[in-house]
Order: sequence, then structure tokens, then C-alpha cells
Amino acid sequence: MSDTLELLSAHAAFGGAQRFYRHASNEIGLPMKFSVYLPPKAVAGEKVPALVYLAGLTCTEETFMTKAGAQRLAAELGLALIAPDTSPRGANLPGEAQSWDFGVGAGFYLDATTRPWGLHWRMESYLVEELLPLLGRKLPIDPQRVGIFGHSMGGHGALTLALRHPGRFKSVSAFAPIANPTQCAWGRKAFTGYLGEDESSWAAHDASLLMAAQKSAPYPAGILVDQGLADKFLMEKQLLPEAFEAACAQVGQPLTLRRQPGYDHGYYFIQTFIDDHLRHHAQQLTG
Repeated sequence: MSDTLELLSAHAAFGGAQRFYRHASNEIGLPMKFSVYLPPKAVAGEKVPALVYLAGLTCTEETFMTKAGAQRLAAELGLALIAPDTSPRGANLPGEAQSWDFGVGAGFYLDATTRPWGLHWRMESYLVEELLPLLGRKLPIDPQRVGIFGHSMGGHGALTLALRHPGRFKSVSAFAPIANPTQCAWGRKAFTGYLGEDESSWAAHDASLLMAAQKSAPYPAGILVDQGLADKFLMEKQLLPEAFEAACAQVGQPLTLRRQPGYDHGYYFIQTFIDDHLRHHAQQLTG
């Protein structure tokens, strides 16, 4: 396994360092890019807790770092921020760039099992088995104190990975997650393409169904979800936060689901509430 990280660019930010990297991924079988913000403590050599952000459809490893405005408070809280790309790139599979909601930029943070996608579209194994252990070895990040959050498709990824890997992530939150993908058009398209027509395999990647199957609250300190009420995808029944809310209530999982009037699906929404999410994670990762 190669531990070589290629530093593409680095920028001073709030006393810390914003960095963009590329490396050869064994799980994906292609080069992958990711970004990391290291707070001042980490730049000084201290191991710090980290927060993984999973972006939404069409985004890249740059989107969150350039649009969310998270670095200022992350520097104060002593949190590293990690943002992977949203899918493999450069596989040149037939149809990989034909749709904005499937293929390139739309990895859905799972391991595909169908052909030809199963060869490279292995985002779950890439993140959990390769990228995070790699960063724990190469950067001043404490692998025992890692939280996860995300937006839209990335909110789906954050919730499902947190539930699928008990104990791996110490805190979780989401912005406008695709919370019940087996029941919405985005999810059904992605799951059919990546996992096949047999819907019995889909439940393992649906946050609402995963939560409903828990025997006790997996995150007793609470999960935070923000949802804009002017979000057109909420109105189009793509997100279905009420399903996740019901599942949490069923198993006694503390959930703060904030329905925010006037806010849409974009990064102005995320900018507005990002500080609350960082503090939510900092309390559970450093408290």
C-alpha cells in the first residue's frame, strides 16, 4: 500500500493550513483528490480531532473548503476538516458522465456491486478502509476522534456510514440529507445502477432503514440535521427527512431536526448554520 501524498497546493488560513492533495488509491484503482484544513494546533504538530465532510451531487473535494466558510471556527475549535472527492474520475466508463446524478460526481458513498461500476466505484471502502487510516498515519490527525457530516448525497453518506461502521465515527450531523433513498428518485436510480435490481440489498444503504433496525440509540449524545424549508428538492420528495425523524423516534435516538424557513439547498444555507454543526461535533469529539 502506497502512503505517498502529492501536495497540489497549500494556503495559510486563520493560522492554519488549507491543503489540497492527490494520491494513488488502491481501493478505487485511480488517482483520487481530497482536501484537508489543519488548524494551528495541527500545524504545530499536535494531533487533533477531525471532521469528515461528504459533499453532494456534482461537487468535488474543493466545494466545501471554498464555499462553506468553515475554517475560521475550525481553527478556534482545533478541528481538522477533511473533504474527499464525490466519486472516482478518469475511469472512462461508458455513460459515466451522461447524468449529473449518476456516475462522475455521484458516487453515493457506497461500494458498487454491478458491472462495470464495481471496479472503481468503491467510495465506502475508500473512505473507511483507505483514506482515513492513511491520513491518520501521514497527518497530525487523531484517528480515535473522527466525526462525519455532509450535504444532500453527502448527508446520506454521513448518516449511512456512521450507522454502518459502529464506533468508527464519534459524532454525526447532516445538511439536507437524502434520508430515505430507497423511496426517492435519486436514490432508486443510483441504487439500481450501483447495486442492481434486487431491492433487498438497498436497505443497507438507507439511513432511515438502518436507524429503524438499531436495537438502541447509536449516538446517545445526539444527531443534528438541518433542512431548509425552501429547498426545492424537499418539495420534490427527494430528501424525506420525516422518515429519518420517525426512525430515530422509534429507537430512542436523540435527534435535533431543525426545519429552517426560507433556506434552500445551496451553500448559503450551509454557511448560515455551519458553526452550529462544528460546535456540535467539537462537543462530542473534544468534550
